[in-house]
Amino acid sequence: METKNQTDIAEFLLLGLSEDPEQQPLLFGLFLTIYLVTALGNLLIMLAIGSDSHLHTPMYFFLSHLSFTDLCFSTTTVPKMLVNIERRSKSISYTGCLTQVCFVLLFAGSENFLLAAMAYDRYVAICHPLRYVVIMNPCLCGLLILLSLVISSADALLHTLMVFRLSFCTELEIPHFFCELDQVIKLACSDTLINNILVYLVTSILGGVPLLGIIFSYTQIVSSILRMPSAGGKYKAFSTCGSHLSVVSLFYGTAFGVYISSALTHSSKETAIASLMYTVVPPMLNPFIYSLRNRDMKQALRKLI
Repeated sequence: METKNQTDIAEFLLLGLSEDPEQQPLLFGLFLTIYLVTALGNLLIMLAIGSDSHLHTPMYFFLSHLSFTDLCFSTTTVPKMLVNIERRSKSISYTGCLTQVCFVLLFAGSENFLLAAMAYDRYVAICHPLRYVVIMNPCLCGLLILLSLVISSADALLHTLMVFRLSFCTELEIPHFFCELDQVIKLACSDTLINNILVYLVTSILGGVPLLGIIFSYTQIVSSILRMPSAGGKYKAFSTCGSHLSVVSLFYGTAFGVYISSALTHSSKETAIASLMYTVVPPMLNPFIYSLRNRDMKQALRKLI
């Protein structure tokens, strides 16, 4: 195949979930609804937390940033897909594709670190309740947010700049509804060994360390709860972690689903559906998980509405 330098590439083609013209209106309606629900749900969470002084605590501080990250994560991918369906076009510019790769990595990484920070917050609240206010002070909370943003930005820029050095062939079709790093690297005609090593190395470190932190936090939490004498105290402690555990399970469950599906199947459609579950479903469901399982959030939302 003819090789093109990256400066000669005008656009990539996003094949999406289906090429059947009859399914396009259904897909447009479905994803427009999902995006509007995601945007409305996360905006309501942020507004409710900001407007209710009772929710100005570290746990809800992290939750508001998680909602902002979810909204941005969904906005990075879904609107472009809706525009392409409406225009009956599959194209995305070279610059637009790499920009999408960068922001997907940025917000996915930020969510990863935010979930770890929220797990640490629950660990301190349950295992060290008397020192909670001292440990989880505004300075530490702000530092954790800043650290997650800096590390995620560095990761996103590293992978994006490494893609810039690649040369691509004339076959520029991406069998997804957005520009996923792994799929873009597969289209390159030049040597991608360094890119693949970086993907596996950085993903293992930046994905594994927060996950280990979450596992450690909940190991300590469960151990502390089991030592509590009263059943009421145990229930109250578990209830404060229920929403976070549900969100963690959803985030990492869909992430591992993408990895397993890409490893076990060669069907591009199945891989695209798995990626859809990872990038679209968690941002939509997270506001419902936190609002339906949290009495304080319910009251704040009632006041706001």
